[in-house]
Amino acid sequence: MTGPAARYRGRFAPSPTGPLHAGSLVAALASWLDARAHGGRWLVRIEDVDTPRCVPGADAVILQQLAACGLVPDEPPAWQSARGALYQSALDRLVAAGRAYACACSRKDIEEALAALGRPRLRGREAPYPGTCRHGLRGRPARAWRLRVSHGCVEWHDRRLGPQRQDVAHEVGDFILRRADGLWAYQLAVVVDDADQGITHVVRGEDLADNTPRQLLLQQALDLAPPAYLHTPLVLAPDGEKLSKQNGAQPLDVRDPLACLNAAAAQLGLPPQHGAVPEALAAWVDSWPFLQSPGD
Repeated sequence: MTGPAARYRGRFAPSPTGPLHAGSLVAALASWLDARAHGGRWLVRIEDVDTPRCVPGADAVILQQLAACGLVPDEPPAWQSARGALYQSALDRLVAAGRAYACACSRKDIEEALAALGRPRLRGREAPYPGTCRHGLRGRPARAWRLRVSHGCVEWHDRRLGPQRQDVAHEVGDFILRRADGLWAYQLAVVVDDADQGITHVVRGEDLADNTPRQLLLQQALDLAPPAYLHTPLVLAPDGEKLSKQNGAQPLDVRDPLACLNAAAAQLGLPPQHGAVPEALAAWVDSWPFLQSPGD
């Protein structure tokens, strides 16, 4: 890590699609511990740009669950739904620089174009965009906005997973910045928010690791400094899939917060603690293993 420890700024950024569950607490605890171990500040950002999936009142429940576990942000929480002007300004900059363009394609259009190229969509994976609208809409109305992605691998270092690389142009293609329904895409919102809030270290679940190359490309296009990344182990459901709200993960029961925290700490390779929550958190800060990682 460069600069004084006090410059460290981390965050936990849940989507209010329901209460926290055991898997999301792992990311929350890891991000809090990393901030405390580095002597930095920890923020909470409610990522509610995908409004159709948001559950009314879930944001308040999430904040209450965090507080019950002793995870209280150092600054007032932020809501993405109040930050649309920042996202629009970033998109305007990208369009003016020729890095973003309007797209008229539906999902069906994309799948048909890929099939014509002999690249059928793989099950469980987002179809890579074939670049149909890169050179204009051909009289069709604009539906979305995309980032123009150059060929070549994006390489980065994860503080837990080590060296990573992805050819975004091949695996994803020109990706969405603003959706056809007018909502802001996660990739643009998170990059703009992290920069605006001065986030220096991102600690989040391993399922988001393959989003990092796209975010690095956006940071480069917007001339923003990239944060350091650490992706935490996933908590798996009995069927082996990632534990999530979509597959029926049960809301976190914080009536016994230490039990919840011990379960999350075990996923991070930390020893169980007994007694009061503040003492348990302090002990885990002292034993936090990610202080001397290359690239930190």
